[in-house]
Amino acid sequence: MGYFLRTLQLLSTCVAISLVGSLDSWTVPTSTWSFVILCFCCLVTLIIPIIESLALQYRFSFSWGDFLLCHACYLSLFCLLVSIIYPATYVQFLFYTPSWDHAIAATAFCFISTVSYATEAIWILGWPQTGDFTGYTGSLPFLLKMLETLVACVILPFISNPSLYMDHPLLVSCVAVYSICFILGIVTILLNLANCENRLPISSSMFHLVLSLLSVLLYIGALVLWPLDQFDEKFGGQPERSRDVSCQHRLTNYLCVWDQRLAVAILTAINLLIYVADLVYWARQVSVGTEDQPGDSSPPLLTAGIFTDL
Repeated sequence: MGYFLRTLQLLSTCVAISLVGSLDSWTVPTSTWSFVILCFCCLVTLIIPIIESLALQYRFSFSWGDFLLCHACYLSLFCLLVSIIYPATYVQFLFYTPSWDHAIAATAFCFISTVSYATEAIWILGWPQTGDFTGYTGSLPFLLKMLETLVACVILPFISNPSLYMDHPLLVSCVAVYSICFILGIVTILLNLANCENRLPISSSMFHLVLSLLSVLLYIGALVLWPLDQFDEKFGGQPERSRDVSCQHRLTNYLCVWDQRLAVAILTAINLLIYVADLVYWARQVSVGTEDQPGDSSPPLLTAGIFTDL
């Protein structure tokens, strides 16, 4: 089953990469982002069978089962995002040009990749409990961290246009916030997968609480500064879409600048809500004196019903 799914994943991502790469869309940030995401998915999927064929997974200090489940969940959501963002921000502007069929086919293969990765995640969840899982990848903290990093990944293509913020120091600080919080989220996930949190000088719950509080404060600043500088006339912003020159005509291959600014503001608000939920969770863990790892102290969100029955 695993061999079949990974073969399908490699084929679908490779075809999608070739179709996206064949289009003249390198000036479109979301199209370039889609290409990079697909290449990342294909590369990781290719590395996994190589590791398993050489039996190298037994030499790793982290749980291989947790890694596979994390890989399948992340890549399924990545491909799903590409399946939505690519046609919404690029394909719809092609109309019925000769490139239309290639772009639609690329979107279809992205969706096939999404289904194959999601199927792998469900298949992994059905494994018997043999010690390959720590429970972290099925817990609420992992789900929140995954959502936080995914939203940050969606923000990246919209801020890849330097003209949005390079002349505004306050907006540069917002870009720094998105990058710092994204890196902190990835580091947190890696620490949990490698079971390294017990080596920290403070308790696991307090460590997560401090990071969550820091991220919430940073995102509050970004949520205030980004719309203020982009949409307030006092700071040189454009409160109305009609005033943006790039939005006055229907362009052929990309969203106008005002739409990109609005997308970043909305995604910032969404991610702030997720970080607040993360902060509330860890504040509760600290308040009740829970110092165990997420997989030990909190009921797994995805795997509770499956692993306890098995």
